[in-house]
Amino acid sequence: MKSFAGPWCLLLTALALSSCSSPGLIDTGAVAIVAPEALPAPTVADLTNGARPHYVGPFDQVSIELLGLPELSRQVRVDAAGHIALPLAGTIDVSGKTPEDLTAIIEERLRGSYVRDPRVTVTVNDTVSQTVTVDGEVRLPGVFPVVGRMTLIKAIASAQGTTDVANTNHVVVFRRVDGQQMAALYDLRAIRLGAYEDPEVYTNDVVVVGESNARRLFPQILQAAGLIMTPIVTVLSRI
Repeated sequence: MKSFAGPWCLLLTALALSSCSSPGLIDTGAVAIVAPEALPAPTVADLTNGARPHYVGPFDQVSIELLGLPELSRQVRVDAAGHIALPLAGTIDVSGKTPEDLTAIIEERLRGSYVRDPRVTVTVNDTVSQTVTVDGEVRLPGVFPVVGRMTLIKAIASAQGTTDVANTNHVVVFRRVDGQQMAALYDLRAIRLGAYEDPEVYTNDVVVVGESNARRLFPQILQAAGLIMTPIVTVLSRI
């Protein structure tokens, strides 16, 4: 197993700041703590339907506007395979492409169909391919669209906030990064105190508010620490 001595030392230092008596942490092999800093952003390869910038995905609705050619302008819904069909431009695979990418592709296709100097604008009117799941001790658990830059607190607010009995000390964000399933433990109290920035969440993230998942993944940490003053990131077994 790869050595994580450096990150472990940083983690123990962080926990020492949070708790006067910190029992030793034990690597059980179920998880490996690889860094105490923010959970890394997913790569494009991790995302079926990307995040920042917007990558078009299945069932998104896009608007195609052609300057001076209103008969070719239209709104189209991306099909389940990630394709759209346009007059003169034909069928286009749009999955994983930004509106700017699509603009360039459509213009090139139209030039190939002898449309002189096509000027295309592509905008996303409705997205159902970029979502985050918020579960646990929130008022309205569910799946919510990721529009623009979304943070952890904004994601929880999308679920109408935490319940009256929620343990906001322990919020776990699950994310696949570079093909590896990861999880990060956050303490909303520390974020609100300014100990660290409100972290960004991305498409396909799963946010779970409450103690049960946190205690299952981070049992020694939760026993050792009061206020968790740094995000704790783990690599989970592949699932």
